[in-house]
Amino acid sequence: MDMDITSVRRDLHRIPEQGFKEFKTQRYLLHFIENLPQDRLQVKTWRTGILVLVKGEHPSKTIGYRTDIDGLPIKEETGYEFTSEHEGYMHACGHDLHMTIALSILEYYASHTLKDNLLFVFQPAEEGPGGALPMLESDEFNAWKPDQMIALHIAPEYPVGTIATRPGLLFANTSELFIDLTGKGGHAAYPHHTRDMVVAASHLVTQFQSIVARNVDPLDSAVVTVGKIDGGTKQNIIAEKARLEGTIRTLSAASMTKVKNRIEATVKGIEASFECEASIDYGSNYYQVNNTPELVKPFMDKMKGLSDVSLVECREAMTGEDFGYFLKEIPGFMFWLGVNSSSGLHTSTLKPDESAIETAHLALTSYLNELAN
Repeated sequence: MDMDITSVRRDLHRIPEQGFKEFKTQRYLLHFIENLPQDRLQVKTWRTGILVLVKGEHPSKTIGYRTDIDGLPIKEETGYEFTSEHEGYMHACGHDLHMTIALSILEYYASHTLKDNLLFVFQPAEEGPGGALPMLESDEFNAWKPDQMIALHIAPEYPVGTIATRPGLLFANTSELFIDLTGKGGHAAYPHHTRDMVVAASHLVTQFQSIVARNVDPLDSAVVTVGKIDGGTKQNIIAEKARLEGTIRTLSAASMTKVKNRIEATVKGIEASFECEASIDYGSNYYQVNNTPELVKPFMDKMKGLSDVSLVECREAMTGEDFGYFLKEIPGFMFWLGVNSSSGLHTSTLKPDESAIETAHLALTSYLNELAN
C-alpha cells in the first residue's frame, strides 16, 4: 500500500457523523479519490454516499465492495490523541477502519488492472435510519449494479490476522422498537385518580420476557430487549407518560413477524388493563445477512491458503447489518475481521488494532486478483 493507512484511519476517526449527514466524511473520501489515477475511475455521488467504478480491461462481470461511513451517538472515552472532534459522536463500530480498508483497496486497483469491473460502494447511514435499501433502489446504484457483493465487519473478539465467516446465515434480522404509553398523571397521594404509566411500562417489560420463551421455536433463536425506559418527572408525581426503547433480533424472517405480532397483542392487553393509549414504532429494520454458499466457500478456501490469515468458520450472530438488503438482491457475502480489542462494538472505549487493516488489504487483494482475472 502506498497510502499512509494510519493517518487516513485517524483522520476519519476524528469526524464521525450521523447517518445521511456525513458531509465532512464525504468530502474527505472524495478528496482522496480525486488524488488517485483517474484513467479507469468513474465516480458518482448519492446523497452522502459515493460510488466508484474501476473499469476492467475486458469485463464480463462487476464485483461490488461495500463499506459503511457513518458514526454512532456515543461520547468517546478511548483516550486517543486523535479522539472525535464531534462531541457526542464516535466511530464506535469500526466504520473508520472499514472506510480505510476500502480506500486502500481502491488505491491498489486504481494502479493495478483487472479483467473485470470493481464497484466501491461507500454507503451512508448503516447505523440508522438505514442507507442500504434506498441506495440499492437508487438510479445511481442500478446504473452500475454489480453481479456480486462483498463486505466486512470488524470483530473485537478475534485476534488480528483472523477472518471469520460461514456459508448461509451470518447476521440476524433486526428491528428497533419504540413504544409510547399515555395514561393520566396526578399526585402520588391519590393514585385512584390516575393511570400510572410507570407501572404499565413495568408490566409490559415483564410480559415481554415470555414472548421468546413461549412463542419462538426453541431450535430457532430470537431476542427482545428493552434497553431504555423513560417515565415520570418527580418522585411524588404519578407518570402520565412512559417510553420504552429496545431491539428485536431473530434468526429467521418468519420469527421476526411472529415476535412483532406477539408484541402488538401484548401492548393491546396493556392498553385494556391500564386504560391507556399506546403506539408502536419499529424504527429501522434490517434484513438478515445470508452469505451465498457458492461464493463464500471459495473465499474461505482462498483464506486458508494465506500464511498471514487464520480462517475461522464461525457461528451466526445476533448482530444486525443492513448489508443484508444488498445480499437479498445480489449474491455475495460478508466476513468478520479480527481487530483484538478488549472493548466491544458500540462501546465508548473501542480501540481496534490498526494492523488489521493490512490483513484485510492482503486478504481482499489476493482474493480479487484471482476472482476478477
